[in-house]
Amino acid sequence: MAEEKSTTANTASDHKPDGKTRTGHLSIQKVYVKDLSYEAPNTPHIFMEEWKPTVDLQLANSTAPLGGDIHEVVLTVTVTVRFDEKVAYLIEVKQAGIFNLAGFPEQHLAPVLATVCPNILFPFAREVVSDIATKAGFPQLLLAPVNFEALYAQEVMRQRNAAAEGATAPAATAH
Repeated sequence: MAEEKSTTANTASDHKPDGKTRTGHLSIQKVYVKDLSYEAPNTPHIFMEEWKPTVDLQLANSTAPLGGDIHEVVLTVTVTVRFDEKVAYLIEVKQAGIFNLAGFPEQHLAPVLATVCPNILFPFAREVVSDIATKAGFPQLLLAPVNFEALYAQEVMRQRNAAAEGATAPAATAH
């Protein structure tokens, strides 16, 4: 029987009032493909064209608590490759993982789920995209690394700006 390994990492720390540091521990319980979709609506004709595609990459992630310190994180990677206005192919993979996040202060949990976990999942999703594109007869597609920390910071800033705009907007009155 194969032995399942878990990877553990210290990823955040918080200083307690007594001066001691409390560190959170992240361990990977499972990494898996939750959903996979591939479409190539313009084959075989697209293979006859000179290959000069444009690539559109869309990312999203979601989390769900599974009980205790266990969380599922799902990273959705959608790649649309076009040639002129024609879609050559579209690949969407929902790469998921089950993570044990023990000992994290509450204020660190959301950033870890939104940055560290997707950073772990992205190489797996990138491999799936590359394999599917190649097996479908297209040139290998290597997605560039993604800075999930910067994306998270942008989202936090967007939410703060939206909240500030909502707070300064005059309240609507019903008549």
